[in-house]
Amino acid sequence: MSGLAILVTTVDDEEEARTLARAALSAKLAACVQIHPIRSCYAWKGEMREETEFLLHMKARGEDYGALAELVRRLHSYETPEILRVDVAEANPDYLAWAIEATRR
Repeated sequence: MSGLAILVTTVDDEEEARTLARAALSAKLAACVQIHPIRSCYAWKGEMREETEFLLHMKARGEDYGALAELVRRLHSYETPEILRVDVAEANPDYLAWAIEATRR
């Protein structure tokens, strides 16, 4: 069975978060996308910022991560989007089987 990876990204608009989620799910590049409202504090171009954002966790097959990252880059509105890969070292076997089946193309 394939390994599982999580793509993590943030956006500043809930509708954009939903658009990214729908695109990833429709392409079967993600089995599940969780959207969380968060408060981000960061330095950007020499200035301290504090913004409301939406954090997305996209669960994907490890081998699909590159295609998913490209989809996110193409649709993302940020100049420099956060796109992080988190490899899952261990998972509930039933959840992993479901995620693999959900992304079968």
